[in-house]
Amino acid sequence: MRLRRRILRIILFLLAVPVILCGALYGFHKISLWAESRKYPPVGKMVEVNGHQMHVYGEGDGNETLVFLSGSGTAAPALDFKALYSRLSDQYHIVVVERAGYGFSETADVPRDIDTVLEETRSALTLSGENGPYILFPHSLSGIEALYWGQKYPDEVKAIIGLDAAVPTLYLSWGKQLLEDTADHIKLLSFFYRSGLVRLQPEIYNTDPAMTMDVLSDEEKAMYRAVVMRSFMTGSMADEARSCYDNAVNVDSLGKPVKIPVYYFISDGSQVASGWRDTVTDYLSSFENAHYMFLDCGHYVHDEMPDVIAGESINFMKSLTK
Repeated sequence: MRLRRRILRIILFLLAVPVILCGALYGFHKISLWAESRKYPPVGKMVEVNGHQMHVYGEGDGNETLVFLSGSGTAAPALDFKALYSRLSDQYHIVVVERAGYGFSETADVPRDIDTVLEETRSALTLSGENGPYILFPHSLSGIEALYWGQKYPDEVKAIIGLDAAVPTLYLSWGKQLLEDTADHIKLLSFFYRSGLVRLQPEIYNTDPAMTMDVLSDEEKAMYRAVVMRSFMTGSMADEARSCYDNAVNVDSLGKPVKIPVYYFISDGSQVASGWRDTVTDYLSSFENAHYMFLDCGHYVHDEMPDVIAGESINFMKSLTK
């Protein structure tokens, strides 16, 4: 009987240890989030849109306003885009809008259909004191938001400069099931982050392009890590992925905003999809004023080749005023 009780105690102890450790890690994570939020407050303006807080960062005093829109899963857009916008803000006014669940913006239980996303972006800009028309700099997923913006409000979009920006035909070719599976995967990763387990895997964010391209200061890198801890793989990001196919259908059904000037910087596609370059250039072929450049780099083109993109973008934007 004693032996049996001893074995039972050992089993209960072995079961309790991981529970206690996970609880301690979760507690440490929550305390750290609180401390990090106090040490690294939002660097831009916070505005209330659709019942939740959105973060809008701006700098530069130029007459033209450039609006940067992040791709799916980019946890800290205001820092991620710095490599590029810091090369433009001496001549232009730049703005980074962080969608719900991104960066310093709150995660929100609101639909992620393309109409809601676009109207939130437009409202955030207006409430933060910005005025169009804008030159849009979308990365990846936000490419379809930029195109939709041009379809619905052409007077607000002076041009689109795509940073390996997606087109609706990409997501249509992937199919709805793949995108829903992606959303489920994000949900699983969300638990990994919300539980605090991510703090045991610092290489996850230390290998991000923004962290490895020697653009951010040491203080900004620390802020980047803190923002990733609170805003990576959020529920809003999962909802975005789940809505992606239907959003692509919606954008595709309205045709192309062919009169809007566009310049797309296109990666080698190795981190996106096979046939990526053909997918994008085929879509752009019917635009009246379309330019593109192939870049031998990964998906985060603005982090990997900011000098090239900044120089080409400036020349392109100047050509629009001639």
